[in-house]
Amino acid sequence: MPLNRRQKWRIEKIQAERIARANRVADDNDVEIDANDAQTGKVITRYGQHLLVENESGDLFQCTGRRNIEISVAGDQVIFQTTEENKGVVTALLERTNSLARSQKLIAANIDELWLVVAIEPHYQFELIDRYLVVAENAGLPINIVVNKIELSNNFEQVIHDFSMYKSAGYSVSYLSVKEQTNVAEFKAQLNHKTHIFLGQSGVGKSSLINELIPDLNLRVNELSTKSKLGKHTTTNTTLYHIPSGGDLIDSPGIREFQLDDLTDKEILSGFREFKPFIGECKFRNCAHIKEPKCAIKTAVENGDIHPMRYTSYLQLIDA
Repeated sequence: MPLNRRQKWRIEKIQAERIARANRVADDNDVEIDANDAQTGKVITRYGQHLLVENESGDLFQCTGRRNIEISVAGDQVIFQTTEENKGVVTALLERTNSLARSQKLIAANIDELWLVVAIEPHYQFELIDRYLVVAENAGLPINIVVNKIELSNNFEQVIHDFSMYKSAGYSVSYLSVKEQTNVAEFKAQLNHKTHIFLGQSGVGKSSLINELIPDLNLRVNELSTKSKLGKHTTTNTTLYHIPSGGDLIDSPGIREFQLDDLTDKEILSGFREFKPFIGECKFRNCAHIKEPKCAIKTAVENGDIHPMRYTSYLQLIDA
């Protein structure tokens, strides 16, 4: 049965009070915090109603969530109270900066960067890259590009030229060879102090890249499996791992393959970030940017402000 307005208001009021109480405790260094007092934590993984939450000291707690709060996922910041040693109850969910969903199911939250991994082999496809970028732009998720397996390229200058249109649009592009350790150290440095997710087609080397970042990943999985008591489910769950060189990685086999949404023409248009300065500047208000005269986007293409291949990709995605 759906909640009525008064019930929703009461739940929101209770959560706000819990958050305020936890903040007061955290800000008062002179107060000795009781074991049952609320504290902040980050969700590491979830299975059903069970969560593994890490507090600010790095301690892990097996938690359950109260029924009257929204479901929490890996990456969420929560308020929880300990009930006994290494166990607790999540009592409130802090506001998210963003979230990632797949097939309308919430997967992860508070993501600083998505990294679209493509490769020399299987060879990158511009239309597929653009679809990923459009989905991320519409979800408000920062996304950049990793070109992997560059040791397989016979013409690296052409690869750089191919991706120059994405750099011009404001996307970061990293060229890596995990096999030969090319640019790997520089890439790791970009991940410090942030939370990341890797996406891309099968075969582009996501698993090799993740194992490079977290060499003891299998040990981490087994450790979390023991501490969360989730057993085999840990290997298929969305889970947050700390990267030894800095930063965090949210990993899940489900989101590595990231199914692309059905997009409307308006969403496709808004997903091309370099188009945005010209939207609304056309002669006709309902301009579809295909054959209409005095179209600001087509003029931008002619003037070199929009790459022709990106405009062609837009036409392909709207099936013009």
